[in-house]
This record gives sequence, C-alpha cells and structure tokens, in this order.
Amino acid sequence: MSASTPVLGAILGSFFNDHLRLRKGLRPGSIRSYADAMRLFLPFAAKAVDKKISQLGLDDLNADLVCRFLNWLEESRGNAVQSRNQRLAALRTFFEYVGQRFPERLEQAQKVAVIPRKRAQPPETIFLERDEVETTLASLPLDGPRALRDRALLLFLYNSGARVQEAADLRACDVHFDPVPRVHLHGKRDKWRVCPLWEETAALLKALLADQGPASAPDRPVFVGPKGAALTRFGIFKIVRRHTKQIVKQRTDGRARRVSPHVWRHSTAVHLLEAGVEVNVIRGWLGHASLETTNRYAEITIRTKHAALEKCTLPANTEKRIPRKPPWQTDASLLDWLRSL
Repeated sequence: MSASTPVLGAILGSFFNDHLRLRKGLRPGSIRSYADAMRLFLPFAAKAVDKKISQLGLDDLNADLVCRFLNWLEESRGNAVQSRNQRLAALRTFFEYVGQRFPERLEQAQKVAVIPRKRAQPPETIFLERDEVETTLASLPLDGPRALRDRALLLFLYNSGARVQEAADLRACDVHFDPVPRVHLHGKRDKWRVCPLWEETAALLKALLADQGPASAPDRPVFVGPKGAALTRFGIFKIVRRHTKQIVKQRTDGRARRVSPHVWRHSTAVHLLEAGVEVNVIRGWLGHASLETTNRYAEITIRTKHAALEKCTLPANTEKRIPRKPPWQTDASLLDWLRSL
C-alpha cells in the first residue's frame, strides 16, 4: 500500500459513523446490513490480493473484484440472488462515498456503480390462512412466566403487520390507549406510522406493561426477555417459530416451512385484502414505500379465489344448457374441423 493510498480502516470508520449514521440517518438494522456486506467482502478481498485485511487499501478494491465477490456469494456460499443484490447495493454505496471523498477515485467508484443487479424471480409469499392464525392464538398457554408476553407479541404482530425490527424497537411511549388504542411504529427510512389496535390487543399490551412495573420509564421496551432487555429480532423469531410448529406439521399442501415474523406480516396483508380493505389503506398500514409492493398481495388473493373456483363443480345437467360453439370457433378444434372437411 503506497503512501498516497488512503487508509481503508479510517475510511470505513467515517463511512459508518459519519456517512451512514449521521448524514443518511440510517437505523441500526440498516447499518448492520452494510456491516455484514463488508464483513464478507474484506476477507474475500484480502485473500484475493494475498494481503492481511489491515493492509488493504483502496488500490486493492475495484469493480472486477466486486464482480468476483458477487459470484462467490452465489456459487460458494449458496446465497440467493436477493442476498447477492443486497450486498451489491451496500458496496455501491460505499464506493459512491469513496468517490465523493476522493475525487481522484471517481472513475473507480463509477465502475462499481454500473455493475448491474441480477434479475431474480420474486420470492414466494408465504402466509397463514385465517384458521391457522386462529388455531395458533387459541393454542397459546394462558399461564407461565412468558405466557402474557408471547400472547401479546403474536396478537400485536398480526394486528399491526409490524416488521420484526419494529416490534423489537417498540417502546412503552409508542403505545397509546386513549382515546383510541393505537401504536406508533418506527419503520424503514426513519419513517413513523400510526396503526390502530384491536381492543383485545390493547388490553394485552396494557396488562403486559403493567406487569413489567410502574410506568416511570416511558422509553422502556415493550417486549423484553428474562433479564428485562428488549427482545432481539432473533428472539422474536424463536417465539413465533415455537408457537407455530404444530401448524407447520399439519400442512399437507407443500407449504411445510417454518413460520417467521414476516409470514405473520404477509398474513395480515392478505387477510386485510380478503376483508375488503382498500390497497392504499393497507399500504399505509404496513408502511410500504411503493404501492407495487402492496399489489402483490392483491395478486395472491386473486390466485386463491381462482384456485377455489377451479375446485367447484358445475351443477348437474348444466352442461346440457350451455350452448356449444361451432368447432371452427374454438382454437383447439379448428385443425380437427379442417381435417374433417
């Protein structure tokens, strides 16, 4: 590494602490995603150029190395295309920052910026049927040290459609019971939204907060672990998975997968649509930035209705009352009809 090469460690420190946290105002969850990308990229780069990570400089990092890294993610680590694209987005942001700070590196940054995202089929949207949600909630234990918390958490996730990070970040001051029960959720891109609460959800949250002690700390987390610290994303995932194992075992339609908090979020969206709630309302409910994201749930409900229609049979003797078209008016029979002439 030459004397003119900027020290990579100092650049990374400024990138995370100043650029991402202060200038862009990203939340901890988003910053962790950038950190994960760099934790994978730097060891790969060090091995590729036969250096220690501490010896890496900007001269060692280029678009060709980024492309090889992306291929390695898919081929060696078995990452999905979506994960590959997520890592690329993080590296693009980093190189963009490098180009801003060091104009002489602008060409280096631009070559990374034009690396295309890889096209991928959108992931299948898994959701619970309404009766599966009802069965899960009805099967929750009523007694025990975690019973109230788990019941409040699962009903809150279903009621609000909250992202798992939004549930982990929920504080007592974000929950309001009067005059109308509601919750303020701190979502992506530092945006807040208000979600109404059912009376049952509000009652459980009120009981949960009362059980935790006096309301002297309005910024205390709502969902906590045994030591009183806020549940992590993984902790919430384990709770959801623990209480939905039986549902997964009973499935016979090929959807026998573990249920995550995001599956509960999908379930909320689908059930709201099935109840006749407008797509724009659901968009605000879930905090989607784009209406296209919400529209995919509309496509799911249409496919579900079509599948149900295909299972229905015509009433007896209906076929006799349906006027048949001449064979030349049906595409499938046209050639057969011509052959019969």
